[in-house]
Amino acid sequence: MANTQHLVGTSDLNLIEAPVTWRAYMICGFASFGGILFGYDSGYISGVLGMRYVKKHFGNAVSTSEDETGFVIPASRKSLVTSILSAGTFIGALIGGGIAERIGRRMTIMLSCLVFAIGVAVQVASTTVAALVAGRLVAGLGVGGVSSTVVLYVSEISPRRIRGLLVSVYQWAVTIGLLVASGVDQGCKDLETSSSYRIPIGLQFIWAAILAGGLYFLPESPRYYVRCGRMDDALRSLEIVRGQPGSNPAIQAELAEIQANFEYEKQIASNSWADCFKGGFSARGNLRRVIAGTGVQMFQQWTGINFIFYYGTTFFQQVGLKHPFLISTIMNIANVVSTPASFYMIERFGRRSLLLYGAAAMCVCEFLVAIVGTATPAGSKASSTCLIVFTCLYIAFFAATWGPAAWVVTGEIYPLPIRAKGVALATASNWLWNCIIAVITPYMVDSAYGNLKTKVFFVWGCALFLCLLFAFFVIPETKGLSLEQVDKMLEESTPITSAKWKPHDTFAHEMGMATEKDEATTIHAEERKATVG
Repeated sequence: MANTQHLVGTSDLNLIEAPVTWRAYMICGFASFGGILFGYDSGYISGVLGMRYVKKHFGNAVSTSEDETGFVIPASRKSLVTSILSAGTFIGALIGGGIAERIGRRMTIMLSCLVFAIGVAVQVASTTVAALVAGRLVAGLGVGGVSSTVVLYVSEISPRRIRGLLVSVYQWAVTIGLLVASGVDQGCKDLETSSSYRIPIGLQFIWAAILAGGLYFLPESPRYYVRCGRMDDALRSLEIVRGQPGSNPAIQAELAEIQANFEYEKQIASNSWADCFKGGFSARGNLRRVIAGTGVQMFQQWTGINFIFYYGTTFFQQVGLKHPFLISTIMNIANVVSTPASFYMIERFGRRSLLLYGAAAMCVCEFLVAIVGTATPAGSKASSTCLIVFTCLYIAFFAATWGPAAWVVTGEIYPLPIRAKGVALATASNWLWNCIIAVITPYMVDSAYGNLKTKVFFVWGCALFLCLLFAFFVIPETKGLSLEQVDKMLEESTPITSAKWKPHDTFAHEMGMATEKDEATTIHAEERKATVG
């Protein structure tokens, strides 16, 4: 059994921590590559549904005055093809949470990649709407498993000082996937064969193969091993992800704290699905954490961001903008370029602040687009310019705030016994509301139904005001804390006071898993190391 007795003294809680190495950046960065599956699979469908060949093959004949191709994909069909992916990911996220606790985070991601590849194969071979829908459903199961488990895995192996940055890389990978999909759609849009949609779909095999192949060589989460009682494996995993020998006092201290926190949480509750909803809003209640996690993911979808990435191309065509494929690509570029700003801001200003100010800024942009679009003729220069400029700004604000911060919060707020299930519930919430919005949006903007056009931004603007209120009253500040310290902070503070909370004890000390001699030895070792350095 690995020695887990060393622990940092209670007055020097932030002193002991293994130095951050390039190995940590590389391991977490590669794991976050899973976001490309999420982004690409979500993004390619927007351009594909606007392609001439796809409209002719999967759509209905109409007059050329309604569409220049003489064909259009009905709102009901467009809604089904787009939203069925989210239905699959909802199920996949929930299943992935249970599997991640049984076979580990790493193996769950690899298995999800295999399921995803099967779904892609069905889509590539499809010649009917039914086959395309079936393929997207199966692929969604894989994306759901990947999206929930990657965030869990990266959160558990990241050093606390840069955990927010490294989880944000996952969201950056999502934006890169969206951009690549937009570029591929741009290159294939004029093809008059089935290659126009088969090439964008088939490229997804590459992303699945890279992620699954790379994960084979990466270590399992040390927190998963602790949960399974495999302390020697947990120590070896920490050695790999921290790039330090197991005898290092910082490694010993971190492992002791993970183990003690798990033992502490086991005394409160078990790890069943029912335990996710126990305790209500009490200090130790899991329900308040589940509401925070599922709520922040729900409101991330109600920012309206996926309206742009799912239906941007066809929406721009409907409101009379020229070069809709190019505009969609520009907006994806804005998304990719803006996301790295969160790498600095999320650790400098915190998760809660980004959610608050991001919601306010996006709300202003949404209302400006809606107001100008309503007050000026459709297709006018003023309306078109406002739509393009402020939608790009809105995307940039989302990319730097709610995009990454929602995922960071999701990976940090759950205790170890239910962490996989909690993250799965939050991710499933994201995909559930993603699916609902994907279903209803075509009816909101289609000329035969709601015909809202730019007025749809009033809906997103109002929703963003609710996002701001939710973040203010429900989401705590978790910046700079280990996952175990987040657990303690949630017991001892409220979301509004959380930013002022400071660590004052450790679980290992409370559980009697460290002696005063161990603490003095650890502190002395670190001080001596600092002096030599």
